[in-house]
Amino acid sequence: MENKNTLISLRNVTVAYDGEVVLNRLNLDIADKEFVTLLGPSGCGKTTTLRIIGGFVEPAEGDVFFDGAKINGLPPHKRHINTVFQRYALFPHLNVYENIEFGLKVSKVAPDERRRRVKEMLSLVGLSGFELRRVDQLSGGQQQRVAIARALVNHPRVLLLDEPLGALDLKLRKEMQIELKRIQQRLAITFLYVTHDQEEALTMSDRVVVMRNGQIQQIGTPIDIYNEPINAFVADFIGESNIVDGIMRADYLIEFAGRRLPCLDAGFAKDESVDVVIRPEDWEICAPENGQFHGTVLSSVFKGVHFELMVKAPGEEEEWMVHTIETHPVGSEIGLILTPDDIHIMKKMSPQEEAELLGALEADSLLTDTEEE
Repeated sequence: MENKNTLISLRNVTVAYDGEVVLNRLNLDIADKEFVTLLGPSGCGKTTTLRIIGGFVEPAEGDVFFDGAKINGLPPHKRHINTVFQRYALFPHLNVYENIEFGLKVSKVAPDERRRRVKEMLSLVGLSGFELRRVDQLSGGQQQRVAIARALVNHPRVLLLDEPLGALDLKLRKEMQIELKRIQQRLAITFLYVTHDQEEALTMSDRVVVMRNGQIQQIGTPIDIYNEPINAFVADFIGESNIVDGIMRADYLIEFAGRRLPCLDAGFAKDESVDVVIRPEDWEICAPENGQFHGTVLSSVFKGVHFELMVKAPGEEEEWMVHTIETHPVGSEIGLILTPDDIHIMKKMSPQEEAELLGALEADSLLTDTEEE
């Protein structure tokens, strides 16, 4: 059911290309003045969802509503929506001022009002004094700011952003994450952002929509998505996780790796096989004799703010990832402790789902590596 503050609604939206379903009866509500991120691996349907809302793609089935009115068939220029793409498409023959002003001239806004709005946008994106600069003389981050200013100068109610930080280096990308959130809060308009970068989604969003194979897996706040993933795909795609086989012996009692431990989950069948999710930072390290588990440190890598250990537990095939601020040399024995709040139980993945998850994570890893190069 729609919230009274809902601005955009997708109802049973289906899109197919060459017979292959890209979006499968997708339903989504986006509130006014909300920062929502569509997150998922390449090919999951997130950009198609964005293009449906922007009017660049028409659904084969289903409806799109804006502020309660159905907008199927309405062309992009008649929607109160603007888009910033990964390739900014700035006009090379125009300077910064003229690029930002372009849409206002097309809309026949009066010259005085054009000057006022362009000046306002230059200040908003931190480019005051760059008015006469050619766009090919700007850095990537500055070009992106021009593209954002050009999209916002027409005062849209919604800004769509399709992986706009993908071409920036890591440091600038992190700076622009904070900058985009600041702009959205200051203007109090709706931002819909597409990315495959989990950190971007968690940093900026009011809500995150995790997608896979044209369907929504989970919607929630960044904290909810990270701490309470609904399935193994979400758990492994959002941050790093240890996912191990377990048996739900009873409500609030899980058995895995040869131990029975209390947990906070219920509603599973007695002795049901489940997936147990443990975040690497949730392990508490202690002396081997004091742990619920103990194991051997196989590797230790310093990550800047923590050490990442791979630990082999006796009799277990899996290696467990453990994050700690203390160093533990390779070959040392450590104990590991979990509280009930550290243990997350989920329905078991099918072999097909496991294969899909592995493929999605490998593809995302390759995409990320290519961008960083």
